Amino acid sequence: MEAWLHEMTAALLAALALPEIGLSAVFIIALISATLLPMGSEPAVFALVKLEPTMFWPVIVVATLGNTVGGAISWWMGYGAERAYEHARQRKPPDARALQWLQRFGAKACLLSWLPVVGDPLCAVAGWLRLPFWPCLAYMAIGKFARYLSATAALLWVFPGQYSG
Repeated sequence: MEAWLHEMTAALLAALALPEIGLSAVFIIALISATLLPMGSEPAVFALVKLEPTMFWPVIVVATLGNTVGGAISWWMGYGAERAYEHARQRKPPDARALQWLQRFGAKACLLSWLPVVGDPLCAVAGWLRLPFWPCLAYMAIGKFARYLSATAALLWVFPGQYSG
């Protein structure tokens, strides 16, 4: 079983190899990392920008789109989970402090969807609370764009130079 898992992982990594696939790999990695799966997409974004410096803006935009679609998936998962919960329990869950905070700020709280650890569940909770989808999506996109832009620019500043391999 372990050998099979190792082979499957190697095959997936080979299929998503940045020089051959490029933007579509960044999109998929960013999408997956924005769901509730623990994964970061910044290394893939940085790697492609280092391999192809002229692709800086397309990579940032594609990563933002993929991560925003992943956030939308999390929103819908939260929305569906809340509906299923309501149907099964026929009562509202008690409001905790974090839920009250999220309800108070509404869709604007989705600007924080870029945060590690809490950002992806935040999108799901926004769906659970039935915050308006399109404003949530817009705020997610703004936050995620700012994260990719600042993180990639910072990494390029810390690790300057052209890829020569």
